Amino acid sequence: MNRLQYETSPYLLQHKNNPVDWYAWKPEALERAKKENKPILVSIGYSTCHWCHVMERESFEDHSIAAYMNEHFINIKVDREERPDLDDIYMSACQIINGNGGWPLNAFLTPEGKPFYAGTYFPPEPKHGRPSWAQMLQFAVHNFFENRKAVDQQAERIMNRILQSDNALTTPIVKGPKSEKPFEDVDFESVFGMIKARFDTTHGGFGGAPKFPDLMQLQFLLNHYYHTGNNEAFNHLKLSLEAMSLGGIYDQLGGGLARYSTDKEWLAPHFEKMLYDNALFVEMLSKTIKAEPNQLFEETIIDTLEFVKREMTNPQGGFYAALDADSEGVEGKFYVWDKEEIDITLGKESELFCDFYDVSQQGNWEGVNILRRLHTKEAFALKHRLMESDLEEKLASGRKKLFDLRSHRIRPGRDEKMLLSWNALMCSAYAQAYSALGDESYKQAALKNIEFVLNHMQMETGHLYRTYSEVDGGKAQYLAYLEDYAFFIKALLDVYEIHFDLELLELADRFMKIILEEYYDPNDKLFYFTSSRQSDIVARKKAIYDSEKPSGNSVLVHDLQRLGLMIDNQDYVEKGLEMLLSMKEVVKKSPSPFANWATVMQNEYYGVNEIAIIGPEAGQQAK
Repeated sequence: MNRLQYETSPYLLQHKNNPVDWYAWKPEALERAKKENKPILVSIGYSTCHWCHVMERESFEDHSIAAYMNEHFINIKVDREERPDLDDIYMSACQIINGNGGWPLNAFLTPEGKPFYAGTYFPPEPKHGRPSWAQMLQFAVHNFFENRKAVDQQAERIMNRILQSDNALTTPIVKGPKSEKPFEDVDFESVFGMIKARFDTTHGGFGGAPKFPDLMQLQFLLNHYYHTGNNEAFNHLKLSLEAMSLGGIYDQLGGGLARYSTDKEWLAPHFEKMLYDNALFVEMLSKTIKAEPNQLFEETIIDTLEFVKREMTNPQGGFYAALDADSEGVEGKFYVWDKEEIDITLGKESELFCDFYDVSQQGNWEGVNILRRLHTKEAFALKHRLMESDLEEKLASGRKKLFDLRSHRIRPGRDEKMLLSWNALMCSAYAQAYSALGDESYKQAALKNIEFVLNHMQMETGHLYRTYSEVDGGKAQYLAYLEDYAFFIKALLDVYEIHFDLELLELADRFMKIILEEYYDPNDKLFYFTSSRQSDIVARKKAIYDSEKPSGNSVLVHDLQRLGLMIDNQDYVEKGLEMLLSMKEVVKKSPSPFANWATVMQNEYYGVNEIAIIGPEAGQQAK
């Protein structure tokens, strides 16, 4: 019996008709594995994952494969976005075993949930040195039942390495007299130099293909410029944001940033659009134009938030998770164009439009065209001896016609679950955009999202949920993780700085107390990803790496410092300082994977200016 029909995750529901007897990660599945002494197969992915879709078609819809899985395994499907804790544990196992990872993630576990083998995509037939899925299943079954002692020993070794991995990077805090300048030994020019070593000075961003936005590293560049006046940092930040805004990674018709570029020039994206990427992109653009006005960046903020409002927002103010890369089974089909189609639609306007957006008869990607801009409007207007206003009028007319035509195509799927941490990132983005552009609707969107979270994702105890789904009239589930609380506290503080409602600080303080009580590890002064109330996992890990999103711990450092200053709580400030000290050495040696830590550490080094406003109308003047 496939039990995924009772779930709300779009990813799990995509598998509800598979002949595999899938469970969600629930007690009944774990108990059955122990009772029947069967290995667990946990398959982890997400709704917009291309290779997850491929493996489902090739293997999980195959009745003979499903029959073998049902006979020999307890089969569990997990949405990594709903359960990032499970994804982190078993991805760590995959990386320990193979040296790499990815999705779909397929892990083989003992009945106690300990991994003894893991891999990613397996083809239906052996290919490129990779075994078939059927061979992988047979390998796991043979070893589990014929070499059980070795399997258990392997699982214990893997678990020990997983548990040790967090502690390997942190520095113990030595008790003693406190230094007045604890970060004086951090050379931030050296930190900048290590990040600079990966600059792509031609196309912006970092490294080669595939190329991710790497917004945490760009944030450090802005911060470094702010504190030191380093123009090289600021210029690379602007080059990178401009290249993304003009490139194929950005939807030139409908707005919105794709997850990453498959090439170094930002031309051909992996077409899925994630809420968190767009939130962090808007926040980065907003902070940048506060340092230096930029018309392109302003337009990109406006277009991106219009996309979010139109396609990623529910009526109550929550934000959906993602748009798929595929439609009609083809990646990017919704977004690409034949020149003939544009010629027919735009008529005499086509030549100028195609020149501006790099459209040709032969195409710029696999025989079709991805719209991108090789020039700014200013440079293009000068080249064609046009007034910039006339050029924009012609381009806007063409964009609208093509956008309307595109709207009749079959759309990519939308993952409509709402994740607290991602909602909080977009809430912060709206607050930052309001601060930069002054559009009242942005402030209202941020306030409405906070109201949505409190009304739909809060328990009676005051704790928060991780996810909310509109299925069956609305359902919230799963205890919130550290990143959910940390990002939401950041959103509350960001909105407070544009709205000045003390209730926002009171909420932030209440949620901070929950974090300190249920997530704190006094040994290394950092915070676990999961609450002490959670009991269905084999390990409590700490998220410290800043990757496509900042880590919950690095965001929490800034939360503690900001909130501590705002409400005059020195204990919060001290706890934030201890966290930074715990991570200082690793940031000095390898800042790129810890770029948000480096940003917060630099802020601590240079200090914060506090402004006191006094007098009978002080409250109003502060606003």
